[in-house]
Amino acid sequence: MARKAAGRPPEETLSLWKREQALLKTLVVDRDTEAWQRDPAFSGLQRVGGVDVSFVKGDSVSACASLVVLSYPELEVMYEDCRMVSLTAPYVSGFLAFREVPFLVDAVQQLREKEPRLMPQVLFVDGNGVLHHRGFGVACHLGVVTDLPCIGVAKKLLQVDGLENNALHKEKIRLLKAGGDSFPLMGGSGTVLGMALKSHDHSTKPLYVSVGHKMSLEAAVRLTHGCCKFRIPEPVRQADIRSRDYIRRTLGVQGAPALRPERSKKAQRPKACPQGASEEPAGSPSLRAFSAKDGNEPHQKKWPKLQQRIWGREKEALWEVGSQKMKGLWDPPFPLGRRGRAASPDSWTWRSWGSEVQEGLGALKEMGCS
Repeated sequence: MARKAAGRPPEETLSLWKREQALLKTLVVDRDTEAWQRDPAFSGLQRVGGVDVSFVKGDSVSACASLVVLSYPELEVMYEDCRMVSLTAPYVSGFLAFREVPFLVDAVQQLREKEPRLMPQVLFVDGNGVLHHRGFGVACHLGVVTDLPCIGVAKKLLQVDGLENNALHKEKIRLLKAGGDSFPLMGGSGTVLGMALKSHDHSTKPLYVSVGHKMSLEAAVRLTHGCCKFRIPEPVRQADIRSRDYIRRTLGVQGAPALRPERSKKAQRPKACPQGASEEPAGSPSLRAFSAKDGNEPHQKKWPKLQQRIWGREKEALWEVGSQKMKGLWDPPFPLGRRGRAASPDSWTWRSWGSEVQEGLGALKEMGCS
């Protein structure tokens, strides 16, 4: 049964949280503290970590806290730890750390005790650092408590200190042309709180990078770009994928994102599953159901929109496996992006890349197109 977290805490609790943030903020170090951080190629950096907390759908209490460690620069997973937790503190804007950080600190401590040789040299956090209402976001909190260098990476702009997602901001985003391009986020106080970063050549939305702890903003931005295979830095992305997969494996269908009812109705079994996709590579997910050569273009009315989504997710699944040849060979026979262009992998939006791929492949099996 889904559970709900307690309502907004009393003002006394919020006052205590504010005082704790103010105290810990004095311990934040916003400069490079390790030799590898000052090296242009990050020579000496071997392990990067990522943390994430994923929630059970419809339940604001049950969640999965995950920590992954990846090799650098290969970005291959060396260690993962996922565990189900019960969140007792409610979500309050500006106080996310008090809801999630205790469980992430436990995960770091477990790694420190069990496999100290795998301790990450830096942690990526899905959230803000000094780009925060009081200059002390979840990335700062985790960094100070664990005494590890931390980088805050947010997908949306936190509008504080006069920062606004207005026309001027959007124009600056439009001027970001290549992966690695960025512009400073200067608040009304004149302080640079972070950087908006185009993390990938195909990305249309920037990431908002800010200092967490023991690292300069310049190094944080460079390393974030260096850890991006897709829009999201690989340490955070892998932590998210693995935490959601852990929820599915632990709770079964209860933890897996379900198809929306109105879309589920459209996912009817077709009369026949075409067999003519001759270009399908061996060992890849089946794309036969969507072969234009068989006259079954997905844009026809008899092919529901859900199947168009599945095409895109199977394409993304193949991309993830590493088949770079897909870039030119596996564009679907219908426009997916703006102005008729095929959409890039980054343009797909969903709650979790991993969970949506599983959803798409499951629907394919149900339609007899395995």
